[in-house]
Amino acid sequence: MDGQYRKNIYPGQEVAIILKKDQRSGRLTYGIVKDILTSAAFHSRGIKVRLADGQIGRVAETEVVDPEEG
Repeated sequence: MDGQYRKNIYPGQEVAIILKKDQRSGRLTYGIVKDILTSAAFHSRGIKVRLADGQIGRVAETEVVDPEEG
C-alpha cells in the first residue's frame, strides 16, 4: 500500500480510496485528490483524503488505472 505516506500524495493526483462504508468489502473508489486530511506523515491504514467529488476515504493505491474508464 503506497497510500500510507503523506509525501506520496498530492492534490490533483488520481488515487483509489476505501470509503468507511466499504472497509469490510475492500471496494475501491477512484477519484482526484482535492484535500489531504491526515496531518501525520504516516498512517498504517492509509492517508485520509477528500476527493474532488466530496467523498472521503483512506488511500489504498496511488498508481491507479480506473477499470471504468476502459
